[in-house]
Amino acid sequence: MRGDPIAGTASHGVVWVLIEYRGGWPVNGFEGLELEPETKALVLAAAKAARARVLLVRRPGPRRREGENHWAVLHYEDSGACRQHWGTWSQDEDLAEIATALSFPGALGHPPVILVCTHSQHDQCCAVWGRPVGRALSERWPELVWECTHVGGDRFAANVVVVPDGVYYGRLDAESSVATIEEHLAGRIHADYLRGYTDLFPAQQAAVAATLRRFGPAGRNDYMVAATVRDGDHWRIRITGRLPHTARVDVELQAHRAPPCQLTCRGPAMSSAMVYELISIRAV
Repeated sequence: MRGDPIAGTASHGVVWVLIEYRGGWPVNGFEGLELEPETKALVLAAAKAARARVLLVRRPGPRRREGENHWAVLHYEDSGACRQHWGTWSQDEDLAEIATALSFPGALGHPPVILVCTHSQHDQCCAVWGRPVGRALSERWPELVWECTHVGGDRFAANVVVVPDGVYYGRLDAESSVATIEEHLAGRIHADYLRGYTDLFPAQQAAVAATLRRFGPAGRNDYMVAATVRDGDHWRIRITGRLPHTARVDVELQAHRAPPCQLTCRGPAMSSAMVYELISIRAV
């Protein structure tokens, strides 16, 4: 496993569609399933219109054979509100309800969902590193944890995403994952394994991670990006904090491409990842 910088690597997005599927997961996830064509097209079109990420999910451990499958539509709002809409399906046509749910905000008050990428057909490292993490987390929070298909950043396996908060963590193992999620649920996000917040773009994610590293852990909405200025590969980002955290933080970053390499086990070609190097950080 390479030591690529991890901050600023979370996939962008604030809407997720989760579909429980207990059979084998195709390499391209939901799109590869053999479902009733009209229903599948409806779900994909609605998800595209909402810019939602569609993930197949299942509980860690032995596959459950009986009972209805679940689906969920999860939203993270600009205000920091997290909304969820849950349903069940036993026939393909039942999934059409997802398209309707994407048009409504959903309910507040649900506990977060913890996703662990274990999509071996996409990248075997995700299963090798992800499954032990999924088991460890599900022993601690059995109702919150699901294995899921590809979330991006296979080279950072094991990847864990907390939704609808939209917080990506990477390079976790069984022990560190439990400690990291325990802190997250207590409102203390640390920089150590943080890939980023999915409502932010990469440079902003890296700036928030640098702020957490310098000034200590904070809740998901305790730091907000107030201003972003780009001059070529140079970024200046102002972060504002809620008390008792630092009120304003100015972060300067320099972006550059890492040397070309194979970013995933199944990657067909060499690619260069973008890296955000911290130049300065100061409380204002």
